[in-house]
Amino acid sequence: MTEQNSSSAWALDWPRALGGTAISADFRSEPEDFVVDEMAAPAFAEGEHVYLQVRKRGANTGWVAQQLAQLAGVRTQDIGFYGLKDRHAVTTQWFSVWLGQKAEPDWSPLNNGEVEVLQHHRGPRKLRRGEHAGNRFVIRLRNVRGDRDSAEQVLGRFGGGVPNYFGEQRFGREGGNLSLARRLAEEGGRCRKSEKAFAMSAARSWLFNEVLAARVRADNWRQPLPGEPESEPTGPLWGRGRNPASEAVAALEESTVAPWLAWCDWLEHCGLKQERRPLVLQPAAFTHEWSGDDLILQFALPVGTFATALLREVAELVNVSDAT
Repeated sequence: MTEQNSSSAWALDWPRALGGTAISADFRSEPEDFVVDEMAAPAFAEGEHVYLQVRKRGANTGWVAQQLAQLAGVRTQDIGFYGLKDRHAVTTQWFSVWLGQKAEPDWSPLNNGEVEVLQHHRGPRKLRRGEHAGNRFVIRLRNVRGDRDSAEQVLGRFGGGVPNYFGEQRFGREGGNLSLARRLAEEGGRCRKSEKAFAMSAARSWLFNEVLAARVRADNWRQPLPGEPESEPTGPLWGRGRNPASEAVAALEESTVAPWLAWCDWLEHCGLKQERRPLVLQPAAFTHEWSGDDLILQFALPVGTFATALLREVAELVNVSDAT
C-alpha cells in the first residue's frame, strides 16, 4: 500500500475481508440516517456534578459542551462526556457539568432544535471518555446501487465479525492528522497540545490498521496465531514497552511497521505505553432490512470501535455530508 496517492490525500483503502463491496450507496444524506445512542446511563447520586442526557442533531460534541459551560457559568474543562459523537447525525449522549456549590441553572434555553435536554440528575464525579458500555446504531444507506443478492451474502457473514479497523474520521479530513504525525515524527517541530494528541492517535491507528491489513491479506485475522498474547487475535497500539507477542507474531508486526519506524520511535518518546486491540469487531444484535432502494442496519458496538468498519465491508459509501 502506497503512503499517499497523487492528490496527496492518504490512501485509506485497507483490504476488505468478507467478499468485497457488492453495492454502493449514499451515506449521511440526512442527520437522521445516522442515529447513535449511548448504552447505559451513569449512576445517579448526590454530588457536585449534574448529569444531562442530551439529544443533538447536526451539532458536534465540543460545541454542545461549550453551550453547557456558558449556560452554567463554568469552564469547558468542567464539562465531561463519554465520547465524541458525529456531527452529521442524531445522537443521544450523556454530559456532566461540575457546579461545585453553585445553584443548578435552568437548562431549557439549550432546547433549540439542534439540542434537546432529555433528563438531568445529580452525580458525584466527572464523566470520562470511554467509560460507557458502548453505542447502539441505526444507519440508513440510501439509493443503493448494485447486486443485492451478493450484498445479502456479505451481510450474512457479519455474525463472524469484521476487521476492527479504525475509521477514516480518526485520521482527519484528507488524512490531515496523519500529515501532522509525519511532520512531527520525521521532521520535528511544535504544535498545539490538542493537535499533537490527534496526531498521536492517528499514528497509532495507522500502524494498527497496517498490521490488521497484513493479517487480512494472509487470511489469519480471525484466528489467534501461536504465541498471541491474548486469547483472541490482537494487534499493537504502539508505545513504550516490550511487545508481549511471541517471537513469530512480533516479527510479523515489526516487519509490517518497518516503513514507519520513525513513527514508532516518536510514539515511544511521547510516553505512550504499548497496548493491544482486538483484530475482530463483533457487532451485537445485528439486523438489516430493505426499504425500497434503502438499506437499514441496526447493531451495537463496544466503545472505541467504528460503525464504518462494518459498512465498508458491504458498500462503497458516497458520503453526501462531505458536500454540505
